[in-house]
Amino acid sequence: METKKKKQMPNSIVIIFMVIIFSCILTWIIPAGQYARYVNDMGREVVDPLNFSYIEQTPVSLLEIPSYIVSGFRKQIDILLLILFSGGVFQIINGSGALQSLVAKGVKKYSDKSWIFITLFSLMFCLLCTVKSVNTWIPFAPIFVLMATSMGFDPIVGVGIILLGGAVGFSTGTLMGSTTLLAQQLAGLPAYSGIGYRAFCLVVFYIFTDIYLVRYALKVKKDPTKSPMYDLMKESGTETQASLDSFGPMTKTKWLVFAVLVGTLVTMVAGAMNLDWGFGELAAGWIWCAIALCVVMKKSPSETVSEFIKGARGMLFAGFIICTANAIAQIMTAGNILDTVVHALAFVLNMVPTILQGPAMYILNLAMNPFITSGSGHASMIMPILTPLADLIGMTRQTVILAYNFGDGFGNYVVPTSSALMGILSAGNVPYDRWMKFMWKLFLIWIAVGSVLMIIAQIIKLGPA
Repeated sequence: METKKKKQMPNSIVIIFMVIIFSCILTWIIPAGQYARYVNDMGREVVDPLNFSYIEQTPVSLLEIPSYIVSGFRKQIDILLLILFSGGVFQIINGSGALQSLVAKGVKKYSDKSWIFITLFSLMFCLLCTVKSVNTWIPFAPIFVLMATSMGFDPIVGVGIILLGGAVGFSTGTLMGSTTLLAQQLAGLPAYSGIGYRAFCLVVFYIFTDIYLVRYALKVKKDPTKSPMYDLMKESGTETQASLDSFGPMTKTKWLVFAVLVGTLVTMVAGAMNLDWGFGELAAGWIWCAIALCVVMKKSPSETVSEFIKGARGMLFAGFIICTANAIAQIMTAGNILDTVVHALAFVLNMVPTILQGPAMYILNLAMNPFITSGSGHASMIMPILTPLADLIGMTRQTVILAYNFGDGFGNYVVPTSSALMGILSAGNVPYDRWMKFMWKLFLIWIAVGSVLMIIAQIIKLGPA
């Protein structure tokens, strides 16, 4: 019997490569243009919005694409190493079982207080995902589904604790290296700058999200028929092989592992904000973290290195996306069409009332998300366009970072091309259509809340610019 192959979305790098080819073609079609530039009072080169002119066409050959990709790897080497080394460290930490045991410990303590259970652990994933992407926690899905159903909730609550908590932590971009730090580098902003307002956004989004999840959980516990999963639970149950006791107690070593992780993150943020540490210094910080973990876990150097390399290997895909996508901006710049595109977008955004330009930029990033679900790839593609656009319309670059974070992040929890969403739903045996019955109202809330926060950012001229 012949079986039809299921259609799948192309690999993200394939999509980016297609965009690179398209960018080359555009250099032959779009008129070349150029803004005059000058150095502002802060010492940063910005465009002069009143001085745009068309220039001679400088098209880019398709045969030059590999050279631009190689150049992208050269330009992004520091952020590439930062991502690879952080992946290596988290592989070591996951192998220690420290985070898993901490989760199990908390569940046993608050098993009779359901709303505290949901709030506590969604907050935990919120904080964890300020530094690590949500798909890191896919293996935790069966455990939380087990915990949720044992307390009278449904599997959606179990996966929601991870997905929604992680969504807020990741999408507000407080500390994330592969999104916020990359976008700030591309925008010419200091690492971790603007962290105060992003932390405020995290708190606001978390409150709305947690209230939504807790209300849903209590409603389902009171009347199971209200759950989109009710028929499936009735037919097959929600048993899982995961056991909370399998991770063991929080030992002295596990507490030390957790302390090393927290200490590393605090040191990195302090160094970036007070000592002008760049991506090279932050990448070196993860190496020191790996050395400290080797000591506290009493592992052999060879074993530690093997785990580190294994974790770094898992982050190669994200690194390749960043470096490959960098070629897009280089090609548009070489073809002198980047300024032309910015000029056209500025014309459109100037027709939008000033107070709504921030929300409009947020929606623009949301619209891109189904096509480029990789946060780093999204940043590499969009920031070279949005940064000069912000200069033209009088928006601070820090506000652009916020629009990018919101648009890239929150869309990942409704689009079926998101590996984090589909991975955790699959691990928790929650069909996508049932998830969306629960999720669509919250997504609209996210859009509304994000738009208000974008307006506030515009009003206060969120900086540094």
